[in-house]
This record gives sequence, structure tokens and C-alpha cells, in this order.
Amino acid sequence: MRAVCEVAEAVDDGLHGDRSARIRRDAARVSELALDGFEGLAYKVFEDELCREVWPILRGMLREGRLARIALKWCAERGLPFWIHPDDFALLRGSREARDEILVDVVMRARVSFRRKALVRGGWNPDYQGGRGASCLATYFVGECIWEFRRVYTTWARNRQRWAEQHALYDGSEEAALANPKLFGSLLAAGYLSEPEAAVLSTNFEDILNEQPLVTQAVVRMTIDGYVDTEIADALNITHAAVRMRKTRFRSVLYDAAREQRIWIPQQLHTKAGARHRFLRGAA
Repeated sequence: MRAVCEVAEAVDDGLHGDRSARIRRDAARVSELALDGFEGLAYKVFEDELCREVWPILRGMLREGRLARIALKWCAERGLPFWIHPDDFALLRGSREARDEILVDVVMRARVSFRRKALVRGGWNPDYQGGRGASCLATYFVGECIWEFRRVYTTWARNRQRWAEQHALYDGSEEAALANPKLFGSLLAAGYLSEPEAAVLSTNFEDILNEQPLVTQAVVRMTIDGYVDTEIADALNITHAAVRMRKTRFRSVLYDAAREQRIWIPQQLHTKAGARHRFLRGAA
């Protein structure tokens, strides 16, 4: 119960104003959205507004370590295995980029579970009388984000560990690459590379992509397939800015590796293909 109250307190502190008034406003909005089955343009507008409203609250909770502590407590109460490395605690407190990387995926997952649980199944009750009483929709949504944090963090931490292992295996030399064929073998087998080219590569484009968050994978694959940013944003139900951010971050990862002549980059992901060095070349 204390953790639930802590979530409500964080939302109240972040939104200010009268909580009862927010609940009345939310109840009226839900009644309107229910007429269209919580679908369509009106619901997308509502969903985007809700995400923007809670984003600074989530960011602050993650920076303070409060979001992670609540997630750990909820999982322990339900017997779910969950552990956060102390180094990751420190990174999430000190790095805004790391916080935002995790929060984008947390919010994307929470949008789906929030609609299903709170609205379609009627899990949110503006007349709830237990505990501290009813909560606003923002509080319910933040709670869903905390539940999704376990899955997102686990994937994020696993991917960071894989990168560390790959970098430990490869020291940039041809001998190291040849000694670890698994790091580049699938490109060679697919016919993308000749034997001499493969000798200077440590990993596969697909291997790197598969280590990224699921939404980033979808954005990149749709880009390669020829979809434009607006189409990708609509298909994935995210903002155009989120699409651009994910492509920019993924390009940075790829170019860092390409500068070391370790990967092959598909031509569609080049921002200025003509100006890039020859080892950044790719194929459709």
C-alpha cells in the first residue's frame, strides 16, 4: 500500500492542482472516449496528452531511483524475480540519455496495457473508496509504467552486457576477427561480403539491430523497407520526433562501428551517402 501511495504522491506533486477535479475531468473524458471504443483520432490525441503529462514525472522518479525501488518492491510482493545492478542504478540516476532510452520503451508498452486494463476492462474506477480513494488516470498510467519497467530494464541490461562481451572479444585486429567467426559469419554466409572483407568485420548489421529495443527495430526495418517517417509514426503509434530520435541514435551506433571498419550499413540508413567514407557503403 505504501508503494501505491508513493506513486499517487509523485503524480500529485508533478501535476499540482486539485486531485478531485482531475478525477472528475478524467471521468468525463473516459465517458466520451468510450463511445468510440477507445479508438480513433480522439483517443490518440488523449493518449498523446497523457504521455506528455506523465513524462516529466516518470523521468524524475527514475532519476531519484524511486521508480526502480517501487518496481522491485511490487515484484518481490508477487514473487516475481527481478534485480537491478547497482551500476545501473547509478547510470540511470546520472544519465538523462539512459533514462530516456528506457522510458521510451516503458511508455510504449504502458500505452497498450493501460488502454486494455484501465479503459477497455474498466480497471480505473473514479468512485473507488479503498486506501487513499480514487486516483486520476495519470496515476494509473504511471503505475502501468512501473509494471512495464521490469521487462524493459531486463532487456536493456542484457543488451548492454552483450555489447560489453562483444567489445571484450574484439580488439580491432584482423586476427581477433578471424578468431571469432560468429561475430561476422552470417554476413559472409548470406553473400554480402567476400572473404577479404569479412576478415575486417566483427559483427553483423542484423546482430546489432536485434540488440536494440523492439520499437527501434521496427523503425529501422520499416525505414529499410522504404517507409517514410510519417508512415512509421502512424503505424507504430508514436510521434514523428520519436521516429527521428530512434534513427539518429541507431545511426550513431552504426557509424561508430563503421569508422572502425567492423560493420556493413544498408544504404537507406545513410544520411549523406555520398559524403561517407567507402567503408560505410551498403546495399538495399
